[in-house]
Amino acid sequence: MSSMRPIHVLREQLVSGTLNAVALTEAVLQHVDAVEPELNTYVTVTAEQARQQAAEAADAFARGVARSPLQGIPLAIKDNICTKGVRTTCASRILERFVPPYDATVMQRLQAAGAVMIGKANMDEFAMGSSTETSHFGATRNPWGHAEYVPGGSSGGPAAAVSAGLGAAALGSDTGGSIRQPAAMTGVVGLKPTYGRVSRFGLVAFASSLDQIGPLTQDVHDAALLLQAIAGHDPNDSTSGDVAVPDYTEVLDRGVRGLKLGVPREYFVAGMNAEVEAAVRAGIEALRQAGAELIDVSLPHTPYAVATYYILANAEASANLARYDGVRFGFRAAEPADLSDMYMRTRAEGFGAEVKRRIMLGTYALSSGYYDAYYKKAQQVRTLFRQDFQRAFADCDALLTPVSPTPAFRLGERLDDPLQMYLADIFTIPMNLAGIPALSVPCGLTTDGLPIGLQVAAPPFREDVLLQVGATFESITDFHTLKPDGLPVTCKGDGYGL
Repeated sequence: MSSMRPIHVLREQLVSGTLNAVALTEAVLQHVDAVEPELNTYVTVTAEQARQQAAEAADAFARGVARSPLQGIPLAIKDNICTKGVRTTCASRILERFVPPYDATVMQRLQAAGAVMIGKANMDEFAMGSSTETSHFGATRNPWGHAEYVPGGSSGGPAAAVSAGLGAAALGSDTGGSIRQPAAMTGVVGLKPTYGRVSRFGLVAFASSLDQIGPLTQDVHDAALLLQAIAGHDPNDSTSGDVAVPDYTEVLDRGVRGLKLGVPREYFVAGMNAEVEAAVRAGIEALRQAGAELIDVSLPHTPYAVATYYILANAEASANLARYDGVRFGFRAAEPADLSDMYMRTRAEGFGAEVKRRIMLGTYALSSGYYDAYYKKAQQVRTLFRQDFQRAFADCDALLTPVSPTPAFRLGERLDDPLQMYLADIFTIPMNLAGIPALSVPCGLTTDGLPIGLQVAAPPFREDVLLQVGATFESITDFHTLKPDGLPVTCKGDGYGL
């Protein structure tokens, strides 16, 4: 299949003039046309807007005006990030025709950098899912495994797009693992920044105390470039951290010699896929051989992560999704008998089964008589997660864990078993509960040829440590260079070098 060269390589070609931004975008759009019927990675392809942005970038390069490393670079954007004049559906019927009147802060920053938006990528409805199968617009398929497997979720569309060469990189969102888990399952790099590192203004809310926007890329260098462009304080987001953003590319060549990397014993559990465990342990050993010191650590509250998360996230979802009532925007049920009928039928017809399940669970957890027993108790347990990580980081610089207990599973395999679906995020949820940054990097393949991810977690606002460790791992392995096989080659040249 066609592969896409990393951003930092394309950048050199664009600046030197050996690659034209318009030709690059046309090649991507051509590949999208050929592959989309099989993969379904995009909800909306913005071809004309992409061509216009590419033409502006090409003109700037011709005049010798280089604005940023993202200038002229084709990107996929998850469809819960608001884009002015381009519909933002959250993969839900209830927002199927919603066109935002404003851009999310991250989109303003990408536009200022001169990036090209190929389209809005598919996702689990309202980011509620771990397989990108709950989308109103149909499931996305994993480019690996001949499209018989899920790409993970909820950012399965952006992850699959990057993996299949349908964009050089992408933006996703991560509430409980929704960047890292699909990154691991599609063989790309996924970074969940610290809560508050990247503005949430214009991100359609699922669980406001957990959501965070982050990059999905082909390698760690590209993750550093994309994070650099979108990170930083935003007065439009009251939860945005007013913390200086370092030059993330400066740490990529530092290596790990002298770093203390913790290995939490609770993350290697009974029932975990044997090939996943072997690949992750081999990756950890590779970092030890590269000079890192490994430390055994304990995160004792890990077994309570899934239960805590699904109380907090669903409660916040219940409150956030109350705005979709058929009155102000979005889908409205036809010919309602009265106001009450309009409310009930709009929500019953507009939301999918998983979203309705989570709204009902969240509403119950917030209801009179149950608030203290569920929501308040879950918030108290959340504090224990933060304390677990604080103690661990007192002894080490970063943590190494699996991303998911299994590789990608087959389409439809877990749709009727919500608990099994929720357990796919058991190793990623704790980082969201604590608000700390985490990174997924490819670390192997199963015997069936499915990707496996290694997770690196760091203290708050220490994304530089994640990138330092991730870049070192890529320098001593080649898993990030592997590409899926079995999709049509539709572009001339190698890696869209044309």
